Amino acid sequence: MAIRVNEKEGYTLFTLDTQGSSYQMAADRNGVLLHLYYGEKLAAGDDLSDLILGTDMGFSGNPACAGDDRTYSLDTLPQEVSGFGTGDYRESMVAIRYPNGSRGCEFRYDGYELLGKSYGVEGMPALYDTKEEQGQTLIITMKEIATDVELKLYYGIFEKDNVITRAAKITNHEPDRIIVERCLSMNMDMMFADCDLIYFAGRHAYERKPERTSVGRAKLEIGSMRGTSSHQYNPAVILCDKAATEDAGKCYGFCFAYSGNFMAAAQKDQKDQIRMLMGIQPQGFAYCLGKEESFMAPQVIMSYSGEGLTKLSHQYHNILREHMCRGAYKHTRRPVLINSWEAAYFDFDEKKLLEIARQPNLGLKCLYWMTAGSASVIQITAA
Repeated sequence: MAIRVNEKEGYTLFTLDTQGSSYQMAADRNGVLLHLYYGEKLAAGDDLSDLILGTDMGFSGNPACAGDDRTYSLDTLPQEVSGFGTGDYRESMVAIRYPNGSRGCEFRYDGYELLGKSYGVEGMPALYDTKEEQGQTLIITMKEIATDVELKLYYGIFEKDNVITRAAKITNHEPDRIIVERCLSMNMDMMFADCDLIYFAGRHAYERKPERTSVGRAKLEIGSMRGTSSHQYNPAVILCDKAATEDAGKCYGFCFAYSGNFMAAAQKDQKDQIRMLMGIQPQGFAYCLGKEESFMAPQVIMSYSGEGLTKLSHQYHNILREHMCRGAYKHTRRPVLINSWEAAYFDFDEKKLLEIARQPNLGLKCLYWMTAGSASVIQITAA
């Protein structure tokens, strides 16, 4: 099984396995969902909950459920979901505004569900099952402690491809409407991490230039507010060892399956844990939910390689080719496409474009072009 759930004394342990990696988390005695590990595949029975070291950090507040335990703070615990206004002063994954103006949201574990197939995201792209390989899904339900708002965390596993996906869904069971001000797709707090962040910046005619920056106490964030993900920042980043190369080192990939405004951020906290966040750009975002209405955040596709960046790239090539691409040309050679811009700029007509298409070295049977300033696509059949 790619998903293992173990009910322990005082906590529930979740382990997600692929052929070459494991992802482990635990719902603790207070219902806080803690991130324990992501990396090389664990042995059966491995339980890394002992890595959670309680430390009195002084001015990090303690929730009421902790009682007199000053070592238990949401500001320092490595979490899978972080809510705004809970005493966790790091960047949050979820923020909600209620009718009375309050904005705090604190989620606690309420159960889980297993599916023998991959999950979808309505109206948006997501990895899908094929005849050759079917994914598995873990859905963890979290409840807000002071209201009737529910958060479901989706974890999809494609075992053969070393891929784990994340998504989140908020449902309002309150009688009054709420405003979701922030709903990112993932939050992951990595203990004992010292990493670089690789992201892909650029501009017109200079797209996807990789840049590599050390993750420190200052928040490192990229994203877009252009309405599209854009060629200024690509919606995919990599956390990696500082010494990682194409052929060696630990690398963690995060690819956002969404083409609109987005953000991806990484930052070290006071304990040198790295919080990684990815999702829809919160600036300018507000989603109204009436009673029993839901909002589902897009999918983040995660993959781990312990053998450098090249292997990570290949894992993404495989999963996107087999479980994201669709249509008749998924496994066949695509038709040749001519971009008439460089050849004709704005000075074109049917005759000129047919002359381009009929060049013997091209061997085209048809030509497609898009008129400037128009969304219409025109097809010409060449003799």
